[in-house]
This record gives sequence, C-alpha cells and structure tokens, in this order.
Amino acid sequence: MKRNNLYTLAALLVVLSMILAACGGKAATTQAPAEEPVATQPASGGEQPPAGEPKVTLAIEHFSVIAGTTWSGAHDRAGKRLAETYDNVEYIYRESVAPDQSVPFAEEMIAQGANIVVGNAEFMGMPLKDIAAKYPDVYFVSIIASDLSTEPNFIRYFPRQYQALYLEGLIAGALTQTGNIGIVSAFPNVQVLRRTAGFVLGVQDAAKLLNKEVNVYVKYAGDWYLPQEERDIATTLVDQYNVDVLTQQTDSGSALDVAQEKGIWFVGKDMDIVGEYGWSSTDTVAVSFDTRWEVGYNLILQEFMKGNKTPPTILYPGMETTMTLKDGTVIPTVDLMNDGKVGVDAISPKALPLIPQSIIDLVKQRREQMMKGEWDPFTDHELVSNGTGLELSGLPIPPEGTVVKPAGQEATIEFLLSQFNFDLLGTIILK
Repeated sequence: MKRNNLYTLAALLVVLSMILAACGGKAATTQAPAEEPVATQPASGGEQPPAGEPKVTLAIEHFSVIAGTTWSGAHDRAGKRLAETYDNVEYIYRESVAPDQSVPFAEEMIAQGANIVVGNAEFMGMPLKDIAAKYPDVYFVSIIASDLSTEPNFIRYFPRQYQALYLEGLIAGALTQTGNIGIVSAFPNVQVLRRTAGFVLGVQDAAKLLNKEVNVYVKYAGDWYLPQEERDIATTLVDQYNVDVLTQQTDSGSALDVAQEKGIWFVGKDMDIVGEYGWSSTDTVAVSFDTRWEVGYNLILQEFMKGNKTPPTILYPGMETTMTLKDGTVIPTVDLMNDGKVGVDAISPKALPLIPQSIIDLVKQRREQMMKGEWDPFTDHELVSNGTGLELSGLPIPPEGTVVKPAGQEATIEFLLSQFNFDLLGTIILK
C-alpha cells in the first residue's frame, strides 16, 4: 500500500508539472524560420508556441458594421481565425469607425494591450500614420485604395483579388447566353478599376475561346453601400440591357436580390456568400471569390513575433501565398469559393453543365498556375485603355486605344496599386 501511495504521489507530481508547463505556454507564439521569405512562404498554423513569447493583441478597426457585410465580415473572420490558430494571439475590434475616430479608438485599444492596429479601409486607416512614431513598438496597418504612404511601423496591405476575379470572368463569359454581363459598381477609383479589369480580362478570354461576342456594362451607384440605388441599377441592367449575369463592386445584397428575382446568374465578391452567410443559393450564385485577409495579417504577425522593427511595409500577396489554419486547412490569399467548396468545385452544380469543358479546364489550369506563382493575368495580357476611368493628380486617363502595359511585361506593384486609373478597352460605362 505504501509503495502504491508513493507511485500515486509521483504520478500526481508529473501531471501537475505538465499542467503548469502547459499554462506557461499560453503566452507564446509560433515563430516562422528566419530564412523563410515574407509574403511567399505559407505560415504554419495550429502549433503550440514556445514558452516565454509575449501575447499579441490584434486590433481591427472596421469602417462598417460587421454583420451582413462581406468586406468587414471577412476581416472579422480573419481576426478570429488568427486568434484560433495562435494560442498567444487575441483579437479585439471596433465597428463603424469613421476617420476622426481612428486615432482615439486605436489609442484606447493600445491602452488595452493592442500591439497591431489595423484600419480596414484606406480613408479611415490613414490617420493611424499620424501616431506611428508615437508608438514605435506597435505595428499600424492600413488597407490600400491608392495611397502608398508608409512609415517603418505603418504597413500597407491589399490582396491580389484580381486573380480570382479573372477566374470569375472566365465563368461569367461562358455562362451568358444574351452576351451581356452587368456590374453594379460603387465609383471609379484605382481599387475598383483594377478589380473590374481582372474580371473583364477573364470575360474577354472566355469570349475569344468560345468565339462569341460579350459586352460588359458598368454603372456606378456613387458609394459602396446604397441598397436602393444598387437595386435600381441592377434592374436597369437586366431590363434595359438584357443582362443575364450580374456581379457587383458594391457592398449591399441588392444586386443579388435582383438576380434571384429575375432568374439570372450572379457572381459574388469578397466572400463565399452562400456558404458563409446563407445568402441565396447555388441556383442563383454561379461562383464567388473569397478573400482570406488573415493570410496577409499572418505575414505581419510573423514579423512582429520575430521582433522585426523594420518589417516590409507594402504587402500585395496573391494566390501563391498561403497559411495553415488551426484545423490544418491550407488557404491561399484569394480563391474561388461557393457553398463551402473551392476551386473548380465551387462552380454551381446548376451552372456547371452550361459551361464548356474548355473553359472549366482553363479555370483549373490558370488557378493552379497562379497558386504556384507561374502565371498572372495582368502580366500575360496587354492592358489597353478604354479612354474612361479616373483622372489622378498628374496622371490623366490614357486615351482610348493606348497600350498602357504590353503583354508579357510584369506590372509594378506601384502601377497596380496606385496608378491603374483606366477601364480596359471594350468596357461599356453607362451614365
């Protein structure tokens, strides 16, 4: 009995030491190998961080409400996924943040322990630059619209969504029977023009491959979230321009509602709207693209965890950049997604039989190439101005027919993020 008691006591001491060690590991991080280049290598997820590493608090300022939005909803999901992946990462946030609230909210969250602060839209993220020097041990991040201003600890970030939009364009170009595709858009800016161009290139490639004529109509609502105006535009596109595939560069669900009511195809943006939110079904949504903001935020987290005081300040990752979630799922920065399925499998089962095999094969091929970093639509194609777009300070809209970038030449990050101020030739801009 005495021997058994001793064994029992020893076993209890071992278990107790294990529990104490595990508790000590809660305030640590997973550190990427120093030789791994930032923005290209996938980060490992779901690992127990080494003991002694400090807690990291990621604070995201959302320009809008989170619930029912694809933009802020995707950023919120990113914060939650990172907190799940790393035992030492906490996610906090503020919603509906206006530009004049960015700094006071940031300082409030810094006082609560935040050491990475994000503004998830440029117009309300840029004020964070003004306090970067005041908090040298904090990383500040702002999403890019067209400004590329940085500081050593003020990072700018945007994903190469146009890659997934190109794939969507291939699918939309194949699906249209009337030869008319409509885009309900917000207003002309570099981000919108670049994203639309990626989609248009896909449509044009599908039309060429299938030997058919396809028109892409764009009409602006004037802002990101104007539900009634978006509905009116979507209705006009269908009723007056015989559009049978709709997509959007706006944030309300009005265009999707019109597509469902009119019995035409819809192509989603920013998030898997069927699988994530249960909006409509694959009977209406042919495909969406899903933005995994956490992939870029993970790159920033990795730099912070390494104690880097001079991290990369412009991040523009594409499909070749991935991270591994807590459950082992590897996700690229952007991808096709619909009702929980990814890649070619994301194409609606109802839409799939309507798409020629040559297009399906091309979608699969280009997606695989982009995930390997071997192909890019903006590198492969020449970019020819439509003569419409947005005149920037010192940068007029290139005249119609101007080859702004020849085929086979890689566009610079500066050009894509801050100088892409024109529609592609063939885009029809409605007044």
